[in-house]
Amino acid sequence: MTRSNYASIDTPALLVDYQLVMKNISFMQQKANKYNVNLRPHTKTHKMPELAKLQINAGAVGITVAKVGEAEVMAQNGLQDIFIANEIVGITKLNKIKELNRKIKIRIGVDNEYQIDQLETVFRDEPRAIEVLIEVEVGENRSGVIADEQLTKLAAYIQAKSKVVLKGVFSHDGHSYRAKDIAQCRQIAVESQQRTVQAANVLRKMGIAIDTVSIGSTPSLMHSEIIEGITEIRPGTYIFMDVGQASALNDFSRCAATVLATVISKPTEERIVLDTGAKALTSQTRSGGICETSGYGLVKNSANIRLSGVYDEHGLIYSQEYAQTIGLGDKIEVIPNHICPVCNLYDTAYLVSEGEVLRKIPILCRGKTQ
Repeated sequence: MTRSNYASIDTPALLVDYQLVMKNISFMQQKANKYNVNLRPHTKTHKMPELAKLQINAGAVGITVAKVGEAEVMAQNGLQDIFIANEIVGITKLNKIKELNRKIKIRIGVDNEYQIDQLETVFRDEPRAIEVLIEVEVGENRSGVIADEQLTKLAAYIQAKSKVVLKGVFSHDGHSYRAKDIAQCRQIAVESQQRTVQAANVLRKMGIAIDTVSIGSTPSLMHSEIIEGITEIRPGTYIFMDVGQASALNDFSRCAATVLATVISKPTEERIVLDTGAKALTSQTRSGGICETSGYGLVKNSANIRLSGVYDEHGLIYSQEYAQTIGLGDKIEVIPNHICPVCNLYDTAYLVSEGEVLRKIPILCRGKTQ
């Protein structure tokens, strides 16, 4: 039965299943506890202070964000320990971080001397220095220092400053999404962790007293062990899961966030048109690896019914068999391929449970991309 239990809600709408969210939160917290590491979840997935507080209440030590704007909103709503896992460049943004640093515990990521010079300038008259973590490139081919020579040079540069304090290293093994199978995902995860721990040891040999060795990415942390030397994990998508993450597990029962859609047209015997297109689901797909997706979303509780295409405001399903079971005006739920950008499309989410709407949750970090 694919018809939604939440037909009273207007569409498109973002639904969050409370029981599944709490199970997902508990799963990752238990894993952190098992390996005696801190959990600092990446809240760019959900962008909701209310859900961040659920993660803190379950045992997380703090949160991770991607942008200064997200950090500001989270701090305004009571989150007091925030890491921006990103290279922040620009005096305007750094002045905002300076204001946050006066009120809460905040750290940011760095990988170049230009950032350090800007930080030293912005914080020169501050009684409290800014704490930073150096990002280490572990195979994703994005940001971060690559060679030990780059690491030691940057670390020495930071050590010569008076208002920038080096507290550790962090990495993101995003290439685990593209692993061909679970065995390769585990291999990527372990190798990435080893490289991060190695970087931490290089800093310690320099006499730098770091306290954080941080790793992240949901696929690797769903499947891999956490090696000795890691002190912190930063997964994000695990709280909701999505088609990509569930594909890696071959289990869609843990997907806690769906987009409610209405059938608005059936022009042919096989074509079903939803009021839920790219502006409600995004048009993202993953073309390979364990998190590969086909189509543009999966109809919840269906026999693998996928959206075949999305226009701005329309989603298309081609299935004569499915069309015979669903009617105009019916409402169904679609599991997004990638939930993180989907959350950024909505002002509010509906927290639901067993057919009841519990309350609306404002997505307060929506649009905070600066």
